[in-house]
Amino acid sequence: MKYIIRQATATDEIRICELYREMLQTIYHTEEAEGYKAGDLDKFWTSDEDRIFVAKDKTVVGFLSVEVYHENEDYIYLNDFAVTKEYRNKGIGSALLKAAESYAREINMLKICLHVEKTNLSALHFYENSGYAIYRDDGHRLLMNKELSPE
Repeated sequence: MKYIIRQATATDEIRICELYREMLQTIYHTEEAEGYKAGDLDKFWTSDEDRIFVAKDKTVVGFLSVEVYHENEDYIYLNDFAVTKEYRNKGIGSALLKAAESYAREINMLKICLHVEKTNLSALHFYENSGYAIYRDDGHRLLMNKELSPE
């Protein structure tokens, strides 16, 4: 399998929406998952900092959205992350996560945060194995974070 990791463009939006619905269906064990609404991804096509990274084989098989926050403390928030079922456990998720971390270093944002559903044990283990630690219990989700070292 040959795939590339690249920054998404608006032409990837339909496929990203399909993957997002697939992710929700997997997490919540239902076919009745609502996807993004019209305009939800627009900021990623116009922002100077927010990005979506995609993994592309013949088509887009995974994505990770990265939002940059400048608040009391600057940080990157990994919002939505999906790899289509038949491409899971092949290193694509790790490659997307590394692309987000490289981007964070590139813009000098060394703190990364994300939420993971408590019931999504495979994702929780994936993040822990990638160096993320539980920071806070937010009810049905856990807030995890990772401090990057500059390279």
